[in-house]
Amino acid sequence: MKYTSLLTATLIGATLFTTSCIDDFADINTNPSTVSKGELSYLFAQGVHDFEPADYTFWFYNGKYYAQFIQAFVPTGGNTELYNRMDQTGGQGSQNYSVLKIAREMDKVMNDLGPEEAAKYQYVRTLLDPLIVYLGMFDTDGYGDMPFSEACMAPYTSPMLLTPKYDTVQEMYTNWLEMLNNTINILTTTPTVAQTFPGSQDMVYAGDIAKWAKLANSLKLKIAVRLLSQDKAKAIAIAEEVAKSPAGVLSGTDDDFIFNKGITDYHFNPGNTVSFGAPKKEVADFLIKNEDPRVRFFYTKNHFNSKVVQAFYDAGKDVPAYIEANVNSEMENGKIVFKSWKGAGESWVRYYGIPADIGAANQTAKYGDYFDENRYKLVGASATPYSIFQQENCHGNVTYTVPVVPDGPVIQDKENHAWYGFYMTSGEVYLYLAEFKLLGANLPSSAQDYFSKGVEYSVKSYDRWAGLNQIPYYGTTYGYDPNEVSIELKDGEIETMLANPDYQLTGSRKEQLEKVYIQEYIHFMYQPSDQFVAVRRSGIPKVSSALIPWQLLGPNTEVPRRLEIGIPSKTDKMYEIKIASLKSQNFTGGTSLEPSILNRERVWQDAGAPNYGEGPNFNCNLIKNHYSLKKPSEHCFRWLLCR
Repeated sequence: MKYTSLLTATLIGATLFTTSCIDDFADINTNPSTVSKGELSYLFAQGVHDFEPADYTFWFYNGKYYAQFIQAFVPTGGNTELYNRMDQTGGQGSQNYSVLKIAREMDKVMNDLGPEEAAKYQYVRTLLDPLIVYLGMFDTDGYGDMPFSEACMAPYTSPMLLTPKYDTVQEMYTNWLEMLNNTINILTTTPTVAQTFPGSQDMVYAGDIAKWAKLANSLKLKIAVRLLSQDKAKAIAIAEEVAKSPAGVLSGTDDDFIFNKGITDYHFNPGNTVSFGAPKKEVADFLIKNEDPRVRFFYTKNHFNSKVVQAFYDAGKDVPAYIEANVNSEMENGKIVFKSWKGAGESWVRYYGIPADIGAANQTAKYGDYFDENRYKLVGASATPYSIFQQENCHGNVTYTVPVVPDGPVIQDKENHAWYGFYMTSGEVYLYLAEFKLLGANLPSSAQDYFSKGVEYSVKSYDRWAGLNQIPYYGTTYGYDPNEVSIELKDGEIETMLANPDYQLTGSRKEQLEKVYIQEYIHFMYQPSDQFVAVRRSGIPKVSSALIPWQLLGPNTEVPRRLEIGIPSKTDKMYEIKIASLKSQNFTGGTSLEPSILNRERVWQDAGAPNYGEGPNFNCNLIKNHYSLKKPSEHCFRWLLCR
């Protein structure tokens, strides 16, 4: 629960840099050679190390909810009427404090050094601010208001500030923009004194200040898109500032905010597993139709390689119809023989999603090829016909077993790989620029140019990430199936993909915007919180769309738009402050809340945004200063007025 983690973070901030015993004995027995203050470069390295938006509990709980709510993934057992409910949440709501407390200590050390000596450390200190802003958005996207300006100040105040105030999201956005602008100014201005900043302490960009400046500038776009429903003019002005800035933006995989913290950092402990299920059928179909290479990086290959298909033929069992449709076979001596794959062949024919319909698993006649295990089971083995969530994107110590025929060889990839986190990339930046261009921003390039580069950069970033994390079949076929093909990006694939009509900004402005938002939706496939925000603020995917449609999954069609916030204990020092925060946001506290409550009670940046599936609308400011609407009917009426 958020409040539990927040209290923990507050107490940590209060005690991290204090001692439990200061007396005469300590004064007499102090070793003058002992380091008593943190070394700033190492404090910076600790701050980067502690940067962790999405730990195991996030992926296990919140991330899975997001992916299901926005119809990116479907549980392998199919959706039920409970698809839109939360059970338990965790792993989001306190990450910001992990880095913020380090920054507070760095401020204290620099203050003690004096202005002349502190001036040598401008770079090393300011580089933590983009990380703090990133984590702040990650936290507020789900929960709204949070302590920030007074957070983690207890060790540096007298009396100790153990009850920091809650800042509003609006206040924090203003603060964060100032922080990023300050970082950009420092990093793009020649310093008055030589900077002490060893590259070995920088796990992200190895001391490349220009790339840090690009990251800070690009993060302003991340704030800007979250402002669109509240202040479209301000959001557009920010986008124009970003385009004019001498810092530039993330442009290419070398600039991407993707990094590893150490050769033995696997992200999750051995035995920790995460699964979102299978991709929604329409999502996987869209990627395959458009020959989008990212389908190979998002999902696993299904188990039906050519040898497994042949084993089904030999056993006299039917291959699922959607797989059979991609097989060339012939009768030889009274037996069906696999000859080749149809169409684009491997590995395009190995990726399938499953239907999202409520209760589809119980409709055997219609959906049995997806959910009836007896249809894809052989004696001694079963073969999953659809693709599933690619787990090795989340952690590096997963054992992969190659699908083989019954009694076939055991082929496993047991290698552990240092895990690389995927945070902000050039693809995200350029898709935002395409969006703002279509919304009227004065930007130097065309919407199509930004859009094409955004998709291209996204594909290249995911290809690089898949290679760094060595997901199954990247650069290898394991030598079992002669028809197997490795999944790394091939020459000409991006050009082929971009030539498809779905990847060209044609049609009306509304149609072009939908294509941009669909690509944002796809790009964030392994950033569930960002994907949730993109769907929430845009209303895309849209009902009845010819691209990827939004389904009204009945009978419970209301989907949460924020995370649950527990009711604090009355013994909590922050009790009154937390209760006041709930009231100011018009939030109902508690767990296992009805989806309808979490649907209508919106965080500030979400107020005024369209309903799920309705498509974008950024011209409405009727409820600019309100967090929620108490009645769904009021929301619907408001939306119609704003159209």
